[in-house]
Amino acid sequence: MPGPRFTGYPQGGDPAGALDWLLSEEGRALLAELPGGPLDPDHAMRLGTRLRATYPAELVAAALAQRELRAGAAAKFSEAGRMWFTREGLEQASAEPLARHRAARYAGFPLVADLCTGIGGDLCALAPGRTALAVDLDPLHLRMARENAHVHGAGEVAAACADVRDLRLPPSLAVFIDPARRAGGRRLPAGESRPPLAWCLDLAARVAAVGIKAAPGIPHGVVPPGWEVELLAERRELKEAALWSPSLATTTRRATVFPGGHTLVAQPGPPVPCAQPGAFLLDPSPAVTRAGLVEELARNLGAWKLDPRIAFLTADQPLRTPFGRLLRIDASLPWNLKQLRQILRQRGIGVVEVRKRGSAVEVADLTTRLRLRGDHRATVVLTRVANRPWALVCGEPAAPP
Repeated sequence: MPGPRFTGYPQGGDPAGALDWLLSEEGRALLAELPGGPLDPDHAMRLGTRLRATYPAELVAAALAQRELRAGAAAKFSEAGRMWFTREGLEQASAEPLARHRAARYAGFPLVADLCTGIGGDLCALAPGRTALAVDLDPLHLRMARENAHVHGAGEVAAACADVRDLRLPPSLAVFIDPARRAGGRRLPAGESRPPLAWCLDLAARVAAVGIKAAPGIPHGVVPPGWEVELLAERRELKEAALWSPSLATTTRRATVFPGGHTLVAQPGPPVPCAQPGAFLLDPSPAVTRAGLVEELARNLGAWKLDPRIAFLTADQPLRTPFGRLLRIDASLPWNLKQLRQILRQRGIGVVEVRKRGSAVEVADLTTRLRLRGDHRATVVLTRVANRPWALVCGEPAAPP
């Protein structure tokens, strides 16, 4: 049984009390005893049994849960092992590289508020070096956000546990807001958030600057003139959108890809020509396609399109860019299942990855009907060329020198 020094530990599963205890000297000592890295179920059970001989069972459970969350957060945060999370808060928090990229927009603002801060993923990037205010309806998340900001070098962070719509914000304030898209443990219907997007957009008339985190599928038509829409992707996954008020906007549309934070912006120019496939194919990042910047990318690279409505780009030279995946075109033919099967068999292709844009062919049905045999791999691209169904057999290009 635990000794008297643990009698103040909160009973009944109070999450806020559990956090207070984990932040105490004894709680931190317990967390320090936990190993890093993954634990198999048997190891976790033995560890829990040993720790419960010294610490209260609820504290052990809270510490083990926090350890699991920190391990999962390592993919998002460099200091995950020192931060504090709930499962919902971690799921909704932006990854550190994206948050740091956004925080750079606020370089000229000494006073910044992070509204709907959650566990403080964005606050950690916004707060260091300036006066910061964190606001959230959840007192547990708000406490975690302040602690997490301190881990990342922030000084004192003011906090308000409140509905952001009830606040009187000073006009000199720069605001970042991540409106909740979940309520009561369920996801809100597409396009809904708390507070609503319209309220977030109206903030621009009350404060110095506004940045809004939004779902990547947000219709561009709901964004007012003068605002910038930025689409952010990590490798090939489209993560989120950011809306920037006129005082922060530098263009109308932007695509940003990670790692690296490379950006592509809207630039008017002549239409990109369409022609037959060249020697190489570029599959643009989803951030580029969602931002509507395929033609800007084509002009920058000297590439052309296969079809006016298809986002694939092609050229006779390798297109080296962080804004897309490059493939070498080994075979090009009008769509014909029998001919495609023959080409793949001649090349000894036994495994294919299928990419499609503008094709009605079902991927699962195609892979079954190809009946492939062989030791090699290829990418089959189903698309349109000059409005005709088309197939490309592609491989990975040689590495650049």
